[in-house]
Amino acid sequence: MALARVEFLAGMKAELPILIGVIPFGMIYGVLALSAGIPPLPAQAMSMIVFAGSAQILVTQLVNTGAPWVVVVLSVAVVNLRHALYSASIAPFLKRLNPAWKCLLAYLLTDEAYAVSIIQYQKEAEESSVSHSGNQHWFFLGAGIALWASWQASTAVGILLGAVIPSNWSLDFTLALTFIALVVPSLKDPASLAAALIAGIVAILGHAWPYKLGLLLAALTGILAAVAYELIWQKFQGASQ
Repeated sequence: MALARVEFLAGMKAELPILIGVIPFGMIYGVLALSAGIPPLPAQAMSMIVFAGSAQILVTQLVNTGAPWVVVVLSVAVVNLRHALYSASIAPFLKRLNPAWKCLLAYLLTDEAYAVSIIQYQKEAEESSVSHSGNQHWFFLGAGIALWASWQASTAVGILLGAVIPSNWSLDFTLALTFIALVVPSLKDPASLAAALIAGIVAILGHAWPYKLGLLLAALTGILAAVAYELIWQKFQGASQ
């Protein structure tokens, strides 16, 4: 349990710098939910049940435009497809866990929790670390709990102060800063750089597409770019030998 506590606290500590961008983001969601006509209790419940910032803001935008519920559900599903990629990436490090742990960590699987956890797990794998191998899931839990608590609190603050915060503050820039802070530390090789560059260009070009479809296309093209780079590089190395 001592090692588990160390891992848990390390996960929380790793998550803390990211919360600087997450907290304003949660407040923005609370403000937008109220402005879209969503009552305070359902708005807060969405943060507890859905627990996905970009999807929640998309819901507020669609509700504000009177979109049918089918469109809302499908749009959220499309935006959250990236979590399937996160799951596939981190699953090898957590495959020995029992179903209860897997369900808990699946609920806590967010962009921010995934980013700090996968970096930690890959670092331990590269260093052939064995001291933490039995408690890796506690690191993930610590990161997830830190994010969950800050998201619930910031959402509540946004809901309570929604009518007070001036609309010209334009706090939404913090969302982009948060994701930049998540992506940059993981760009350690040419394939990752190619994926980020191509995905960024496609995301910008598809920014105006409905239901955030540009985001999905950006993710897919980024993956294809990384795979294509690896294949071309392997072929080049084979030819040079």
